Amino acid sequence: MDMTLDEFEAEVSQQFDELPEEVVGGLENVVFVVEDRPGDGAMDLLGTYEGHDRFGRAEYGYGQLPDVVVIFCDPILAICNDVEQLRHQIQVTLVHEIGHYYGLSDAQLNDLGWA
Repeated sequence: MDMTLDEFEAEVSQQFDELPEEVVGGLENVVFVVEDRPGDGAMDLLGTYEGHDRFGRAEYGYGQLPDVVVIFCDPILAICNDVEQLRHQIQVTLVHEIGHYYGLSDAQLNDLGWA
């Protein structure tokens, strides 16, 4: 599937806005960014969570940088055939990475269907 990075970012933003309050309501000091692909060029990684889970972190202090969820455009586009599949994969990837914020492991997310 072909899409510009700007179009993909807009789609990620739209899909984030459509996530249920139970998923996004507890997010604090987390930023979401879109990149073409991981630094090593891998095409098998759809997103990452960079930070400490909500329950394993200390209290945020003045000037502390936020945790980061990165969504990778090229790998997601490579596995999607149409816009509906793309939207679904973006939602799954967002929920998966947000799950790490809440302290869920990959195995737990897989069991819940968000892997």
